[in-house]
Amino acid sequence: MSTRLTTPPRPLRRDAQANRERIVAAARLAFAAEGTGVSVEEIARRADVGMGTLYRHFPAKADLVDAVLEEAFAEFIAAAHEALANDDAWAGFRGFLERVFTLHRENLGLKDVIATRAHGRERVEAMRARMRPLVRQLIERAQAQGTLRADFTPEDMPLVFWSAGHVIDATASVAPDVWRRHLGMLLDGLRAEAASPLPHPPLTRAQLNRASERGAAR
Repeated sequence: MSTRLTTPPRPLRRDAQANRERIVAAARLAFAAEGTGVSVEEIARRADVGMGTLYRHFPAKADLVDAVLEEAFAEFIAAAHEALANDDAWAGFRGFLERVFTLHRENLGLKDVIATRAHGRERVEAMRARMRPLVRQLIERAQAQGTLRADFTPEDMPLVFWSAGHVIDATASVAPDVWRRHLGMLLDGLRAEAASPLPHPPLTRAQLNRASERGAAR
């Protein structure tokens, strides 16, 4: 019985890697500004590369869309890790929300990618699965230090995301930074020292999943 050796893919040359990064950055900005209907010719123009170079890295437009999603999601994961590295758990928690909502604001054009492509939705769910244990740690650390209200649960975090997300979407063309005011009010309500008993229990995981599915279907 023979053993077949597989050769790992060779890393890109430095100039090729730089071209790939420029293409992804240009696509991300183009999608944010014009949606995914923007042409690959326009993306190549923005990246200052030829069409041949673009197609060598991304043979199909779907490959480029996936690369943009992957980069954006990696930033959300990195934000959680950075927050967990902060010794001040409340500062880490607050900084995580600020970074996540900044990324949301910068990536408004990706919403139609996620909503209309099954692969995009699969990537979102994969990102959520990776984020859940990190978010749980952020919450538990802040509660252990006595700065986050004790009755806040990981299942409450999507409500924070949804409310701020709606504010960002509704005010993007009117007052693009007003979400910071909204976040300030949310954070004041989450501080332990200002907490009064909440009038309703948190959503169960099953309820949260159903609510998420209904929101995605709209």
